[in-house]
Amino acid sequence: MEQRDATTKEPIDYGILAVGVLSVTYNCLLAFINHNITPLASSHVALSEILLLIYSFGFLLKRGLYEEDLAPLGYLLATIFLTVYVIAVNRAGYIDHLRNVLIIFAFVIMGRWTNERTLKLIFKICSIVVLAVLICEIVSVQAYVALFHPAEYFENTRGVPRATYSDIGLFRGALGFPSRFSFGIIDHRSSSIFLEQVSLANFCGVLVIYLVSFSNRLRLFDRLLLVFTVLLILITNDTRTMLIFSMACLGGYFIFPWIPKICDLLMMPMIIVMGFVIHAFRPDAHEDDFVGRISGTIRNIIAMDIPAALGLELEKATTFVDSGYVYITYGATIFGLILFWLFVSFFPAGKTPNQKRLAHSLSLFMFLNLMIGSTAIFSMKTAGLVWLLVGFLKVDESVRGKDAAGKVGISVSA
Repeated sequence: MEQRDATTKEPIDYGILAVGVLSVTYNCLLAFINHNITPLASSHVALSEILLLIYSFGFLLKRGLYEEDLAPLGYLLATIFLTVYVIAVNRAGYIDHLRNVLIIFAFVIMGRWTNERTLKLIFKICSIVVLAVLICEIVSVQAYVALFHPAEYFENTRGVPRATYSDIGLFRGALGFPSRFSFGIIDHRSSSIFLEQVSLANFCGVLVIYLVSFSNRLRLFDRLLLVFTVLLILITNDTRTMLIFSMACLGGYFIFPWIPKICDLLMMPMIIVMGFVIHAFRPDAHEDDFVGRISGTIRNIIAMDIPAALGLELEKATTFVDSGYVYITYGATIFGLILFWLFVSFFPAGKTPNQKRLAHSLSLFMFLNLMIGSTAIFSMKTAGLVWLLVGFLKVDESVRGKDAAGKVGISVSA
C-alpha cells in the first residue's frame, strides 16, 4: 500500500501523456476533421505520425540517451543500415520498416522516463475513450458513422474505395461476410475510434498484455474497466486471434512467472513450426479464417527464394499484408526479421513476475500476429502503448529515480 500511495503523488508528465493518448486517438480526430472541416489526404496522416515522432525524439534528446538505451539504439542503427541497403539495391524508396522501428525506439525509451502515475493515466484515458465510442457504435451505428464517416476517411486518406454492397458508411473491412466467425452481437466487426477492425483487435491484445503484467498494481475500478473493455471488444470485433491470445494469457498470468526467459527466443520458431504442421494438414486452405491465414503464410514462406530473403525483390513486399514474416523479410531482408525476433525476445526484462508476464505475453502477441497479419502490430495506434509499457517495466523502480536524476547511466548524447 505504501508504494501505491506514493505513486499517486508522482507528477504527471503531460508531454508523455499527450503523445501516448494522441498515438491511439489521432485517427478518429483526423476522420472528424476530414468530414466536418476539410478533406484530408494520406499526407496529413503521415504528417500526424511524423509530428508525434518529432516530439518524442525531441523529448529523448532533451533527456539524453543512457547505457540502458544502447540496445534500442543499436537496433535502430542496424535498421537504418538495412533500409539504406534495400533502397540502394532496389533503387526504390521504402521506409516502412524503418518507420516501424522508429516507433519502437521512441516509445520504449520514453517508457523508461515515464512514471507509474502517467502510464496508468494513459491506459485509463485510452480505454475510456475506446469503450465510450465502442458503446456508441454498438447502440447506434448511424450515430457512429455520423461522427467519423470511416468509409469516406479511408477513401480520402488511404485510397480504399467504399464498399459497393453497403452504403452505411463503415470501412469495407469492418463489414465482414456471412460465413465469418462471429458472436452475432452486431452485424459488422466493431472498430471504435480506430475506424477499422484490425487495430481495435490489436488494441485489445495490448490491453490484455497490460492487464497480465500490471493488474496487481491497479485499483479495482481500473481492472474492471479494462476487463470490460476487453470483453466487449472480443464479442463485437469477432477477432479469432485475440480470443485465442486472451485465453492463453488468462492462464499465463499464473504460469508465465515460472517459465524461463529463454522461452521467448523459442516462441517464434515454435509458432512457425506449428504453422507448418497446420499447413501439412490443410495445404490448400485459402479461406479468410485462422487456418487459411496460417496456411497462406506458410505457402509464402516456402515460395521465398534467396534473392527475396536478401531484399532484392522489394516490389513484392506490399503484397504480403497477411503474412508478417514474409512482409518483414521482403522489406527489410531476413536480417531485419532476425533483429526484430532478437529484440522482442531479449530486450524486455525478465526478473520479476510482472516482467516475465510482460515478456512472455509480448512474444506470443507479436509472433502469433505475424503468422496471420503484418503491419497492424507496428502501427503507432497500438505499438506505441505496448512499447511504452515495455520501457517502463524494463527499469527497476529503485533505479528509475536515480537514473532520472542522472546518477546512473552513461550519457551518449549532449
